[in-house]
Amino acid sequence: METKSNDSKKEVTRRNFTKAGGAAGFAILTAAQGGAKAASSDNLKVGLLGCGNRGTGAARQILEGNANVTLVALADLFPDKIESRKKMYRELGASGQIKGSVDLPDDQCFTGWDAYQRILETDIDILIEGTLPYSRPKHIEAAVNAGKHIFCEKPVAADAAGIRQFMAAVKKHKQMGLSFVAGTQRRHQQEYVETLNRIHDGEIGDVVSLVAYWDGRLPFVHERKPEWGDVEYAVRNWYAHCWVAGDSIVEQHVHNIDVCNWAMGTHPVRVRASGGRNWKPNLPKYGDIYDHFACDFEYENGVHMHSHCRHWDGCPGKVSEEIIGTKGRSNGTDLGEKSEISPYVQEHIDLVDSITGEGSHYHEGMQIAESTMTAIMGRMAAYTGAVLTWEEALAAPSIVPEHLDLEMKLPVRPVPRPVEAKNIR
Repeated sequence: METKSNDSKKEVTRRNFTKAGGAAGFAILTAAQGGAKAASSDNLKVGLLGCGNRGTGAARQILEGNANVTLVALADLFPDKIESRKKMYRELGASGQIKGSVDLPDDQCFTGWDAYQRILETDIDILIEGTLPYSRPKHIEAAVNAGKHIFCEKPVAADAAGIRQFMAAVKKHKQMGLSFVAGTQRRHQQEYVETLNRIHDGEIGDVVSLVAYWDGRLPFVHERKPEWGDVEYAVRNWYAHCWVAGDSIVEQHVHNIDVCNWAMGTHPVRVRASGGRNWKPNLPKYGDIYDHFACDFEYENGVHMHSHCRHWDGCPGKVSEEIIGTKGRSNGTDLGEKSEISPYVQEHIDLVDSITGEGSHYHEGMQIAESTMTAIMGRMAAYTGAVLTWEEALAAPSIVPEHLDLEMKLPVRPVPRPVEAKNIR
């Protein structure tokens, strides 16, 4: 293909995103947005909620991609996270390595269970939601009520109850004319965008089947420190607990599932699944999650998506999607041109341009909710052995404790075994 400059690649990316994401023309922001800044080229104030690795990376990437943003506030449950990130960002701001700027006064850095409320009381324009999946629905609902533009990492919930809360919030958010970008960076990756555009235009014919993989090594685990209570250990060793992160199919494989939903333009209506725990020993540090899943998702038109994910050390890895049509097949990237801009940075460029009016208006709330829910229903089908419909899965009760504090007892839950569907997790 013809080689393009970086600037032209950026423009091609933005133009194609409009079509692939179904983005409407830029909406003039109204007074209904509360504290959010109207479309302009003014400097936008950013707050980071959740100072773990992914949230920290997201805040850096919005600063790398945009000169008209300033990181002004941090919030996290734990003080040690705040102190290390505050130091890191201040040094980054002084280094000249980023386009944006950093201005982090101590009184704009918050800790504790109410830290999310206090950061939303500041005058930030954009909230980066980088906490853990179990808490995201509550945080997003609060951010919507505060009138903030949002970048939200995936997945957006750990259970169906969280998805219902999240869907209600983002529906309101979109009606307010605010911008929302999710951490499904493939939606902002030029070769994916161009390929999916061509698939939607009929390049490979009608889609008849899809395959999605996330096969990798064992994720991180943390040993418990003596001073950590049950809740603190669960939150710090978060990947190991279904109620915190949703299991691997939800936390990681959602990326590949999202590409398949993107290709289909909708979510599945039914799933049959299996899974289990073969590699991980039955030790508390590994929590209650599975280490492999295999799901057969069915869409309303009868097309099936085979979804496979596992965490087994010493076995071949594979992270990919395949879209099979009546005239050919695609891996999701082979019909597009690669950009030199990282999709992790591009998604933040697109968010800022959406807010200022420099690009198409983005609101990805409902699509990431549906992809997260697709993964959740696959997990529930594997845990229970039930064949589940979308409606049955979406109506399931919460698995997240109603109340949490650092002093309470919260033993590790047992690894699920397929049981009657009424015991859906």
